[in-house]
Amino acid sequence: MNPAGFEDVTPGDFSVRAETHGEAVVVGVTGEVDMGTAPELEESIKGALKRGPKVLVVDLSGVTFLASAGMSVLIGGNQQAGDQTSFRLVATGNTTLRPMELTGIAEEFAIHPTRDQALDGG
Repeated sequence: MNPAGFEDVTPGDFSVRAETHGEAVVVGVTGEVDMGTAPELEESIKGALKRGPKVLVVDLSGVTFLASAGMSVLIGGNQQAGDQTSFRLVATGNTTLRPMELTGIAEEFAIHPTRDQALDGG
């Protein structure tokens, strides 16, 4: 367990780590998010939401591949957050932002270019 109380998951080159930042939780993701790793991301998002943060940021800046399974997890997390938690993503470029734009799901999220901007909401 890390200091924030969440387990670090590291199958292969994929990892996800949740950290508390005041009233926010940041879930930092690295590596490939595909059918094999999406369930671990889903569990981390669920665990973070159970803490009842005002803001949940999923930082995809370290992601090298985002498959449809990963996008489905993000949609589910956004729906689970509901009105209680502001669900925000950090995504840029061809690896993360572009697939969400092409599938039309980018409009469902508050997407920011940096973690700091996501935490600030700007």
